[in-house]
Amino acid sequence: MQSITAITGRSLGLLVGCLFAVVAQAQPQVVGWVEDAVLLPENVQVKAKMDTGALTSSLDAKEIERFERNGKKWVRFKVELTDSKTGNDFVSEFERPVVRNVKVRGAGGVDHRSVVEMSICIGKQRYDEQFSLRNRSKMLYPVLIGRRTLEHLGLVDVSRTFTLKPQCGQSVLDEGG
Repeated sequence: MQSITAITGRSLGLLVGCLFAVVAQAQPQVVGWVEDAVLLPENVQVKAKMDTGALTSSLDAKEIERFERNGKKWVRFKVELTDSKTGNDFVSEFERPVVRNVKVRGAGGVDHRSVVEMSICIGKQRYDEQFSLRNRSKMLYPVLIGRRTLEHLGLVDVSRTFTLKPQCGQSVLDEGG
């Protein structure tokens, strides 16, 4: 009887230990409502607002021009940002295939936006996500991170900011990809 109790006690201890390990791994990452992020492959550090009210992420884009290439819908746009780490201004023109178009309803009415795929580094992870393009020059944050990206990121703690440092690996940040 004593050996059965010892085996059961050891098994129970192992089971409890495994459960603690699983629970510790299952804890989602917690991010602040504003985080530093790096736009890739250009390596421009920006302040990104976690926006639980938006489904799709949004990027500040200017001079948005739709066109066709090889029978497919594309968009050309400029991104003008100030690198939040260096303070240097960054201007670059992009051309991306349109993933889809969205109709956004807000206080200002209805807005039709192109959605493109862009890469962004938040914390230690690179995300290839969809961003709607909109002139956000009058807004404080040039990048909004929507729920489609947040579901991969973790939970948002609205009492915290800048909890993650963009660290997608030096080779990614040096090489731009």
